[in-house]
Amino acid sequence: MSNLKNKVKHILLFIVALLMTRGAMAQQLPIFTQHHNSYAFANPGFFGMSEGINLMGLYRQQWAGFVDADGNNVAPQSFLLSGDMPLRVLHGGLGFSVLQDHIGFENDVNIGLGYSYHMDLGGSTLGIGLSGTLINRSVDFSQLHPISEGDPLLVGLGEESAMLFDFNVGVFWQIPESVFVGFSVVNVLESMTKALNDNAESSASFVTDRTFYLMAGYPFQFEGLPNFKFVPSVNFMTDISAWQLNASMKVVYRDLFSLGVNYRPQESVGLMVGLTIKDITVGYAYDINTMGLPGSHEIALSYCFKLDLDRNPRDYRSVRYL
Repeated sequence: MSNLKNKVKHILLFIVALLMTRGAMAQQLPIFTQHHNSYAFANPGFFGMSEGINLMGLYRQQWAGFVDADGNNVAPQSFLLSGDMPLRVLHGGLGFSVLQDHIGFENDVNIGLGYSYHMDLGGSTLGIGLSGTLINRSVDFSQLHPISEGDPLLVGLGEESAMLFDFNVGVFWQIPESVFVGFSVVNVLESMTKALNDNAESSASFVTDRTFYLMAGYPFQFEGLPNFKFVPSVNFMTDISAWQLNASMKVVYRDLFSLGVNYRPQESVGLMVGLTIKDITVGYAYDINTMGLPGSHEIALSYCFKLDLDRNPRDYRSVRYL
């Protein structure tokens, strides 16, 4: 068993090193088990689609304890902070996000700010959003051990960093207390920096990773079970070369306590639990990896400051807190 684990570690390390030394270096964006907490990051059309000011922090530790052959901790870690609010004077909502994503010897910091315009479709609302992002990407190339000594991509490189600008677009449609669907494109420009090593015959460059998201869900209740709400949802993402899917089902009791399960094909089964006290929601998820790797942990903390928006009888609720 230990030999099998060592083989898996070395294979994964080889894949990571291969991806990090290609001509254009792009890191795939993270996808969260509690993906309903990441809509403000993945889809600017979602900004302001609930009844108040929403703040959320989420930390994910993937493959906890995973180390490379040299004993270095190379397990991916992600921290997401996001917020959004409706703003009637602008006929929509504002939102922001801060993402720090660390994998192996690479560290990304992504800061986004944007606006969503809301269209009342008579029983439903469509949000059309745009956000600009600044991405600071850094890699310590001195920690990499190339298969071929003197790799021209890495010669003379140490710790390198660069700043990139990109933008995201998205649409988010929902019927209050019912179905919602969203589609977005993150890093539309797929911005690229200049070559990191001008002295090499060929060199790596940082590039943002254009990613497509599709999300949908349908909260509902059964007759005879007024205290329970069932929330199936899916979140699909792809950068064309690879894809990931989250399929979730949560059961919410009196809007206070929730239990759920998430399935990520060929990767993991996640167990989720949540507790809401007044306007504060705490969530935890644990992924059981199906590839023989260590499990993953996620902790989310959300706060909703409700606003009196003097709206019509339709009552908007954030799908984030269902």
